[in-house]
Amino acid sequence: MKRVGPELKMPNLKNAKVPPFLSDLYYDLHDRRLLPLVGLVLVAIVTVPLLLGGGSDVEEGPSPVPAESAPAVGANASSLTVVKAAPGLRDYRKRLGHRNPTDPFKQRFTGPTSNGGLPAQETATSSGGSEAASTTTSSTTPSTSGPVSEAPPSSSGSGEPELRLFTFAVDVKIVATHTTADGKKEKSEPEVREKVVPPAPLPSAKSQAVTYMGISPKTKKPLFLVSDDVEAIYGEPKCISGSEKCQLLEVDLQMPTTFVYGPTNTRFKINVLKVEPVLKGHYKG
Repeated sequence: MKRVGPELKMPNLKNAKVPPFLSDLYYDLHDRRLLPLVGLVLVAIVTVPLLLGGGSDVEEGPSPVPAESAPAVGANASSLTVVKAAPGLRDYRKRLGHRNPTDPFKQRFTGPTSNGGLPAQETATSSGGSEAASTTTSSTTPSTSGPVSEAPPSSSGSGEPELRLFTFAVDVKIVATHTTADGKKEKSEPEVREKVVPPAPLPSAKSQAVTYMGISPKTKKPLFLVSDDVEAIYGEPKCISGSEKCQLLEVDLQMPTTFVYGPTNTRFKINVLKVEPVLKGHYKG
């Protein structure tokens, strides 16, 4: 096989003091015939920077500056005219001429109106100079989301905002059954109470078997807080709170519930007839 490149004679490294790593590398490159290639790489590393840096000695001259264009003379100069700018859109008197100025410190919105509870905006009078505010108010029916609801603020005669507070009252029918000393039972006449507002002890403050607390926000049914002196409950109420003894009941309309109350085991049958929202009071801000 013909050898490529100059023939390199392998020096005798046996007697020379060369690190084992270099001697192993040299013999490995010699056996693989890579010594000429390594020599070319070393020559290229030295010569390439010299060749590339040789052209940097030539100084470059400054770049030419473009000559300024000479002003037009003769016929071209006489064709130039100066036109006065008249931007009509920038004149605020023309753009805003159809609008009337208003007082920024004057109240322009008032309380709710009957069309969806939106505030009534001031409307200009026929004279075009003064403006009047609409002060129409309406009675808003309260929502049934909770025991007490608030209507939107309305404008009173004094100009102060007013809130109407609503609550949910019930009509109840109460029948009491007492046990006499000889063991007989005496039933009282049915008593109907209208518009009982929460919190209300039932059947009375002296014999407080339950307390009407309003309606449930979810089911809109009446809620009764049960006294600790109640020994038993009969009917179909739903216990909302309490483990061993129910403390909060949810009752249905027209479904009577009987409560055995006190040491005499007096029975109170309470039947909720109706639930309706009633005005509880006013609040002025």
